[in-house]
Amino acid sequence: MNAPHDYRAILRDRNLAVILLLGFSSGLPLALTGQTLQAWMTVDGVDLSTIGIFTLVGIPYTWKFLWAPAMDRFVPPFLGRRRGWLLVTQAALALGLTFMATLTPHANLALLAALALCVAFASASQDIVVDAYRTDISPAAERGLAGAMSVVGYRLAMLVSGALALLLVAGSGWLPALGWHRMYLAMAALMGVGVVATVWGREPEGAAAPRTLRAAVVDPFREFFTRPGALWLLALIVLYKLGDAFAGSLTTAFLLRGVGFSLADVGYVNKVMGIAATIAGVMLGGALMVRLGLYRSLMAFGILQAVGTLAYMWLALAGQSYPILVLAVGIENLTAGMGTAAFVALLMALCDHRYTATQYALLSALATIGRVYVGPAAGYATDPRYLALPWPTFFFCTFLVALPGLMLLAWKRPTIEALDRR
Repeated sequence: MNAPHDYRAILRDRNLAVILLLGFSSGLPLALTGQTLQAWMTVDGVDLSTIGIFTLVGIPYTWKFLWAPAMDRFVPPFLGRRRGWLLVTQAALALGLTFMATLTPHANLALLAALALCVAFASASQDIVVDAYRTDISPAAERGLAGAMSVVGYRLAMLVSGALALLLVAGSGWLPALGWHRMYLAMAALMGVGVVATVWGREPEGAAAPRTLRAAVVDPFREFFTRPGALWLLALIVLYKLGDAFAGSLTTAFLLRGVGFSLADVGYVNKVMGIAATIAGVMLGGALMVRLGLYRSLMAFGILQAVGTLAYMWLALAGQSYPILVLAVGIENLTAGMGTAAFVALLMALCDHRYTATQYALLSALATIGRVYVGPAAGYATDPRYLALPWPTFFFCTFLVALPGLMLLAWKRPTIEALDRR
């Protein structure tokens, strides 16, 4: 079968549409317990220290691997192991957002905090099952496109529950002014997108659930760490997008303070156009992976995302140039999106289908290490009181930080190529 027919057959598969909708369902609740909720609290007169404490409701996203084994082990009595849990978490999210819509931050602060924490827990649980479903349902040739569809759905949902939600509160142009309560009700109704995807989707076939909870907790670790070179694979997960994370940690500060662009410039180009470029990148990367396979995609896109960070070095050397700003943001986000498509496919390929929920939750938690810990290092590197690296030097260093991951990838080529045959 030639490549065009392969693409047509893949794109006709409803699995990709289901994965896109589930990605949307997964991304929708995040801002509603984060930035959008903070905006509501600010408008309602809640003090800043309390708003800061509310950021702790995001803790379930960090620790979701702790209860992921239970979602591998236990099977709901309807729709199967993956779709059953999807429906349970989506119903909980719709219910939680509906209850949040009935409250007011200033008058019901403690109850709102408890509900926001419950919604975050249900959202993190849905993320566990969405990742497991996508991994279990996607054959090797479709992993890149499946990961891309999921990222696109997630990003679109974040725009809906973030920027669009705020516009709906106040009203703008043709958008009605719903106010906070009706906006949260509208977002609760949008969880129906995930319910439609869950009912429409197929239950993945294959490995049975672990027979005991102990097996669900212990066996995923035993299975992974008995693989040859397991520790090197974990190192690859940490290193592959480290350079990209290093560059991205201070992008906004660089554009505002380093080259002197306005907030409006940064908001439109770096946020709006950057998201569009990222979406284009993950879609392009996912499509190319059908032809390239996992290893060649990881290597090609990894090189591109490393070189892409040098676009900011170019901007730092050129100074306040709007054409170069647009090009730099576009190039960096496009190549980072391509790298993300390949990276998600790598995480999917590394999971054993008996323990997908647990292993994916653990691997994705490990992948956040780079994003969490490079921020302080980048700050100290550029702060005039410490290393005081010039911005061009800093972005060249981010390129160098990306190289160890690529060298490790080249060394582990046989292992990565074998994953395409699983």
